[in-house]
Amino acid sequence: MTRIFPIDDPSRVAEVRRAAAAMSHEEGLEEAVAGRAAIVVSEICTNLLKHAQNGEVFLSTLSDRSGPGIEILAIDRGPGMRDIARCLEDGYSSRATPGTGLGAVVRQSQQFDIYSEPGRGTVLVARVQETPAPAAKVGAVSKPVAGEEVSGDAWSCREREGEMAVIAADGLGHGVMAARASAEAISVFERSVDWSPIAILQRVHGALRSTRGAAVAVAHLNCGSGTVRYAGIGNIAGALIGAGKPVMMISHNGTAGYHSPRLQEFSYTLPQNGLIIMHSDGLHTNWNLEDYPGLRRRDPSIIAGVLYREATRKRDDACVVVVRPGGA
Repeated sequence: MTRIFPIDDPSRVAEVRRAAAAMSHEEGLEEAVAGRAAIVVSEICTNLLKHAQNGEVFLSTLSDRSGPGIEILAIDRGPGMRDIARCLEDGYSSRATPGTGLGAVVRQSQQFDIYSEPGRGTVLVARVQETPAPAAKVGAVSKPVAGEEVSGDAWSCREREGEMAVIAADGLGHGVMAARASAEAISVFERSVDWSPIAILQRVHGALRSTRGAAVAVAHLNCGSGTVRYAGIGNIAGALIGAGKPVMMISHNGTAGYHSPRLQEFSYTLPQNGLIIMHSDGLHTNWNLEDYPGLRRRDPSIIAGVLYREATRKRDDACVVVVRPGGA
């Protein structure tokens, strides 16, 4: 579950803190851990109010990924930081305040990462969990178009020893009916015993006949061999990112549940230390990670946050999923 908050007023700090408390309860976190989560969201939101422009916070539960916990992803278009290490030091402030905010976030989080560029803004992620968790393998941002309460875009992932599978779905149109279509695609994926993208896509195609349909793509990674199998219907973009030129994976035209003239699976090799990126057409496709020095090595949620900030079309639901098989 994810909740999204624009940080545009001092009252938002308490609102996000209450939401974090509710999520902590839903995740079954101990009181001390819930307290740490409250400190983290308070410091992050306060920092956004002081320094950022158009700041947003995405609160997500982690029980379906790496065990009970909360992820706090903050995205802004503010002035950015010239010296990140100095900004993370307790006592440092650019505005004559105590300057303990980001230092407290680092101390209270089990995982923390940040990416900032002067003039472009900052994206940071903090995770608060009861037990130590390995570095994140998957990060995502999904948000409905302005004016809608729910998004027609959705994603999910499954993992077992040596394998990962990821799905991204974009229900036709916006609003509740689009969300219903993408939710059905996700449900089929999560219930399926199949790991083959073509088999999953065939099941999704049949299940979506009672909906308005969706663009859907499924990727399967064999972590040992580095082989990525991919199958898609419609305009979900899939890319393999390494040190060289990105490899764009192939989806066929059509709409799952409505019209699919051809279902076909393609096989690729993931570059060494590479990424899998999938996104809906709520993001344009002319982004280039090389435009953001050092970004490719950051936490998957950081990468997803930067792509969302820089490539969203604004007139559509948006969803971007980033997979780093070896963790951040």
